Amino acid sequence: IERFPDARSERFVIEAPKVLARYIAQKGSICVDGTSLTVNRVDGARFELNIVTHTLQETIMGDYVPGTGVNLEVDLIARYLERLMDPDLADDDRRTA
Repeated sequence: IERFPDARSERFVIEAPKVLARYIAQKGSICVDGTSLTVNRVDGARFELNIVTHTLQETIMGDYVPGTGVNLEVDLIARYLERLMDPDLADDDRRTA
């Protein structure tokens, strides 16, 4: 959504699909196009990342502009926790196996 300088890094604001947004937490992990990062701030489906110069140079993130589509992988622990908290998910898996 946005990209702008922030001290010695670049601030990125990304909007996740609503189905993934519930798994994104401040100071949690997220993977963007294969790069594992820490979430700085969350506001609904939008979240912010600070990307240091080295990461910008060594990944494709240096080429990102507002509107660039990215692949998001949410925190694995959040997905496991959801599964543990909702026993119906396990029941669904048994029926489709």
